[in-house]
Amino acid sequence: MTAAREGSLGAAEVAARLARHLPVATVTPLGSGLDHDAYEVDGTLIARFGREPDPGARAAAVVREAELLRLLATVCPVPVPPVRLVVPGEGCLVLGRLPGAPLLDRSAADRAACGPEVGAVLGTVLAALHALPPARLNGVVEVDDVEPDVWHDEATETYEAVQGAIPADLRGGVERFLAEPPPPAPERRVLTHNDLGIEHVLVDDVRVTGIIDWSDAAVADPAVDLGRILRDLGRAALDRAVDACGAGDGEPLRTRALFYARCTLLEDLAHGLQPGREQYAAKSLEALPWLF
Repeated sequence: MTAAREGSLGAAEVAARLARHLPVATVTPLGSGLDHDAYEVDGTLIARFGREPDPGARAAAVVREAELLRLLATVCPVPVPPVRLVVPGEGCLVLGRLPGAPLLDRSAADRAACGPEVGAVLGTVLAALHALPPARLNGVVEVDDVEPDVWHDEATETYEAVQGAIPADLRGGVERFLAEPPPPAPERRVLTHNDLGIEHVLVDDVRVTGIIDWSDAAVADPAVDLGRILRDLGRAALDRAVDACGAGDGEPLRTRALFYARCTLLEDLAHGLQPGREQYAAKSLEALPWLF
């Protein structure tokens, strides 16, 4: 989350809207993501208002996410935000606040120390997601079937925008990656968080206390979540995650995970070069040596 964007609701307006449905004492803006604005309510709830301009699409998105969170609460070994209120007409989803703080807020040294253990826990989460039958997901999440060559093209465009921020001695590795062909498309797709960066992994000391922001969840390549684990926590974390999730794809899975890690690093670096998002740039620059 970053500072509130233009068009975001003020705290007083949010309090007034929520007061129609539940008692509200205090509302504190938490910032804006790509898809929604978030607010803390009375220290115990998180209220999110979608930024999708189309009212029908905005309403459908919060209804689907609420349904997904209720399903995940029955199978996920790590807490997910409990649904407290859904107001589709306002694109509003109110969730219980989970304990802990984003792993992104910890120092690089702390993340390195706890990375393998966190990777193992995230692997158990992925195992639960991958085990869900596709029939249970119809109408709950969309299918993300973007081919690796599209990812590759977008990474090439992103590199042009961030090249100046990358140390000169590391640009050659990035350019060699972009000169290579992308890996083949996956043979199967499963339920994924689809944005499993450390900004969405909550920790208390070294214990994972929850996973948040499931708004991008989709039936997609199982390697996309593993790629973000590799990008943010390193190879040991990836190894533990692969072992824990029981992925049987072997080397092709790891090859695609590395591919997605590299693509999403460039994406996060571009995101982090915008004002107020410096943490994303810092973690991306830290990961450049082990990914390229």
